[in-house]
Amino acid sequence: MTVSRRNVALAIGGTTSALAATLLFGWWRTDGPGASQRSDRYSILPLPLYEMDFQLTDHSGRTVSPDDWIGYPTLVFFGFTSCPDVCPTTLTDITGWLQGLGDDASRLIVAFITVDPERDTVQAMADYVSNFHPAIIGYTGVPVEIANAAKGFRVKYERVSTEYDYTMNHTAGVFVYDASGEFVSIIDFHEPRENAIPKIQRAWQ
Repeated sequence: MTVSRRNVALAIGGTTSALAATLLFGWWRTDGPGASQRSDRYSILPLPLYEMDFQLTDHSGRTVSPDDWIGYPTLVFFGFTSCPDVCPTTLTDITGWLQGLGDDASRLIVAFITVDPERDTVQAMADYVSNFHPAIIGYTGVPVEIANAAKGFRVKYERVSTEYDYTMNHTAGVFVYDASGEFVSIIDFHEPRENAIPKIQRAWQ
């Protein structure tokens, strides 16, 4: 059976129109007039730093809050010192990004926040971050403050029992903030350096 050119053209035209309508509807629901209110749209995005409320202790023993980070572009990563792979890999990646930024690395605050405060004392954090770029600062605190911080960044974590001890499951990603405390982007686990560095540089734009 032969299909006429006219029928083919109509079929293609109908498919194109349907695709365009689908994309338009997607825009209308996501960014256009049909977009939901902020409380719905942004419920999974990290809060701005100035809307967060927590206190942590850095690896030198100093108490800090999110207000102390405002005024500087900031990178934030959650993990723990007993992490077998994701955390050391990510901190090694961050070290490479900071080296790639050269002198601009000194303009950043780089926060590594533990999700395992039971084991990650101030001294444990100090010992651990000493293996990576000196700009990386380790933060610990009481469990409720760790939970408050994780809530603001929309980070999930949980303790998981193992045969002899326990480990921690947690969100893996590096949060990028500009100097005003606004969320800029997230760098995914093992994202290529050629993508990660431009995301960090956006914090200065």
